Amino acid sequence: MRITDLLKSESIALGQKPADKTSAIRQLADLMAASGNLSDKEQYLKDVFAREASGTTGLGDGIATPHAKSTGVKEAGLAAMTVPEGMDFESMDGNPARLFFMIAAPDSANDAHIQILQQLAMMIMDPDFKEALIAAKTKEEFLHLIDLKEDGKFEAPKAEAAEGDGAAAEEKPASDHIQVLAVTACPTGIAHTFMAAESLEQHAKKRGISIKVETNGSGGAKNILTDEEIAAADGIIVAADKNVAMARFNGKKVVITKVADGINKADELIDRALKGDAPVYHASGSDTEESAADVQGESLGRQIYKHLMNGVSHMLPFVVGGGILIALAFLFDDYSIDPKNFGSNTPLAKFFKDIGGASFGFMLPVLAGFISMSIADRPGLAVGFVGGALAGTTGSGFLGALIAGFLGGYIVNFLKKASKCLPDSLEGIKPMLIYPFFGILIMGFISLFIIAPPVSAINGWMVDTLKNMDPSARIFMGMIVAGMTAVDMGGPINKAAYVTGTGLLASGEFHVMAAVMAGGMVPPLAIALCTTFFKNRFTESERKAGVTNYVMGLSFITEGAIPFAAADPLRVIPACVVGSAVTGALTMAFDCTLRAPHGGIFVVPTIGNPLMYLVSILVGAIIGCLILSILKKPLKDGEDK
Repeated sequence: MRITDLLKSESIALGQKPADKTSAIRQLADLMAASGNLSDKEQYLKDVFAREASGTTGLGDGIATPHAKSTGVKEAGLAAMTVPEGMDFESMDGNPARLFFMIAAPDSANDAHIQILQQLAMMIMDPDFKEALIAAKTKEEFLHLIDLKEDGKFEAPKAEAAEGDGAAAEEKPASDHIQVLAVTACPTGIAHTFMAAESLEQHAKKRGISIKVETNGSGGAKNILTDEEIAAADGIIVAADKNVAMARFNGKKVVITKVADGINKADELIDRALKGDAPVYHASGSDTEESAADVQGESLGRQIYKHLMNGVSHMLPFVVGGGILIALAFLFDDYSIDPKNFGSNTPLAKFFKDIGGASFGFMLPVLAGFISMSIADRPGLAVGFVGGALAGTTGSGFLGALIAGFLGGYIVNFLKKASKCLPDSLEGIKPMLIYPFFGILIMGFISLFIIAPPVSAINGWMVDTLKNMDPSARIFMGMIVAGMTAVDMGGPINKAAYVTGTGLLASGEFHVMAAVMAGGMVPPLAIALCTTFFKNRFTESERKAGVTNYVMGLSFITEGAIPFAAADPLRVIPACVVGSAVTGALTMAFDCTLRAPHGGIFVVPTIGNPLMYLVSILVGAIIGCLILSILKKPLKDGEDK
């Protein structure tokens, strides 16, 4: 089987200009459907977007490979699209994507199909081959190039003499043993696993360094590292986004990172491995069962952030959906009927309030449950859920749920270690009886008698303080939380501000959430305005990308500003932070409130003092735009391409 057996002419589109990432994925899915590979396009799209939510498939260097294994796939296949001018695909390097390969694999994909898909993933890591595909004028030429590459007959353009004689020359490894060992793994095991392996191998080969890479693909581990190789290796790299076998590396210095770094930072990883710039890996008892590699070698801060984000990401759909429905309840209600029952006075308002309240009620249990699950795997879910539910009933609220989530995970991990002394015959009942019974019992006791009293008092004090805060102090608070949203635009600091807003929202404080959303809308809007009114500061591709930021900013998608911030952080980030901080201060000064945790301009009718809220956002965006225009100098002739 060949790649062109999976990639048909009808599933190729050249010279396209999709409006945004979602449009690009949907266009590729249409191409995939046109070739007859899908049995349920919507199910396949759902799985592709779910994969995208776990981490972008915009790999950098102009390549994007959206993919999924799905029950909606009838037969394994490929779709391809070129966007010569490039588009924002939230790529890892912040640069526009120009070459797209969508991969569709059924749950039961056979080894032959998977191997072909893996082969393609490695082929497009060749920069000359990639550029040739992007430049292809016809579908026939596109397919012919792939055939040439697969047959080993593709010829790259002649390099400059100086270039060919120097760094690109391949050297024989200087060592009598394999110097660097690596393991690569991604959740689906189709593309990124093998692209990371190929990148590491290519960079090592160019430098005359011997390397062996074990790939943990969908068909299982290949090129497995031996004990002898591990013992003799100078350095070890684990670039993985899923669990891999780690016990074999006990006592060795291991560079542990995400699979994307294997693709984009191969030289840096190899340097770290050879220098021994990594902590010694210490195996635990659970490592015999493919334990999480990314936990053992990570800093405590990184671990906490990862566990927290697992809870927040699962919580957000309940908060956003329920919060907007509750906001609609207030919009369609009549305050004069019964002020004490505002939100449920009319049948329509009560309808929205009941549904939204049911969704919102899952906020704390889901948050705590999935934090706990991130720490202790599936046995931690029930314990965390109960802790989150008790946080809601005891008044400890959002803060109590956070504590319960982390506590639940560590309680279950403690029970796992404590139960090792039990007979092997009881192994099967541990996850179904021992962990949930004792875990929930311990969690209940701690929640009711240790967490609830002080945290409930703290939670009540914090809400009362914010509600009764001096106007000048409230303005300062708005500046802080809104400015935080623009610091890393979707990263830990941004998420900290958002989590604070949603937590206070659940407690009945609505001003902070208003400042957070307004602040998060400013960075993309400021950039969009700057690319429109100060065009000479930006390249042609940046100006085109800037237009999409109007939509993203108005929709409260701060991440739209990331490509610009990544390309020029010293100018873009300060301008955006100042603009967002001003907006947050203004929303507080104008006493704006927000009962919905998301939605941008689409939830303006639910905002307290909506007119001045919009004015605040506009002022902040203009200030951010003007500061950015001052910091960025006009491009010289020839730089705007």
